[in-house]
Amino acid sequence: MASISNITPIQKSALVMIAIGMENASKVMKNLSEKEVEEITIEIARMKDIPSDITGEVIEEYYQMMQAKEFIIQGGVEYAKEVLDNAWGTKKSMEIMKKVEAVTEVSAFYLLQTVDNNQLISFLQNEHPQTVALILAYLKPPQAATILSDLPEDRQAEITYRLATMQKTAPEFIEDIENVLRDQMGSVFGGGQLSSTGGAEAVAEILNSTSRASEKNIMDSLRERDPKLYDEITSLMFLFEDIIGLSDQAIQRIIKGVESKTVALAMKATSDELKEKIFKNMSERAAEMLRDELQYIGPVRVREVEEAQKQILDVVRQLEEAGEITIGHGGEDEEIID
Repeated sequence: MASISNITPIQKSALVMIAIGMENASKVMKNLSEKEVEEITIEIARMKDIPSDITGEVIEEYYQMMQAKEFIIQGGVEYAKEVLDNAWGTKKSMEIMKKVEAVTEVSAFYLLQTVDNNQLISFLQNEHPQTVALILAYLKPPQAATILSDLPEDRQAEITYRLATMQKTAPEFIEDIENVLRDQMGSVFGGGQLSSTGGAEAVAEILNSTSRASEKNIMDSLRERDPKLYDEITSLMFLFEDIIGLSDQAIQRIIKGVESKTVALAMKATSDELKEKIFKNMSERAAEMLRDELQYIGPVRVREVEEAQKQILDVVRQLEEAGEITIGHGGEDEEIID
């Protein structure tokens, strides 16, 4: 081992294990696969009389890569590059970022989750619908929903249709897109071994987080274009009217987290059956006050009603994520056995 450039990644891992001591090495190895533990253990057994300067270089490299990964998590790729540039200079910074990519197989699509939404929307404005759909498939649903809602209305439905009907994507196509992302977004990206994760379920998750106006625009278009696909997506979404299928306890918890005025607005365009279900889960006094508010609220814009319904659906999803209520697809409570 004359220099660090001649050391394999497994040998570097073995050196780190030796350097951190038996107790710490044992804790680390508990998180590795059997094959990784075996390979590292073999290298540890083979190592004798390693120069201290080589060990020092390996530890320093490990430290730099861990810091780079932490900076990416904290503020994204650009933030990480800026901090590393200031700490070690541009050349060293690029070397570290490339090593992080090689080891973690970070892809452009994953790193896009760290890019500012306005920058991403600007980039996607003129991209082909298939490219946009592929990128949205790799974003988290809330971020994808924000991006989709801010794209022109005349493009939303086409992008969503392509996302819903997306099958496996050729690695070559993904590599082409990543090359464009690298050029346009100015970040260090790698990957190419991905396949799409679109489909009706992905679309339902995204639409559950979009604005009501965008959701309506997209779903109306899908209903005309592909009724079967529309039905499939609708069955996976939780809509405002689906609240009627929730348990009394769930409805009570939802109402508790929403202002009375918002509930009244949301109920302006609901079925009598849902109205009664909501009244039933309020105290007599609260139900009477809500009835009065509904009676005197007067004409309201459809947009206001949709926004109120979205606010309540947001509460529903927050409560579900927190484990306070349970909903199934289509709005039915999942069966619970004590």
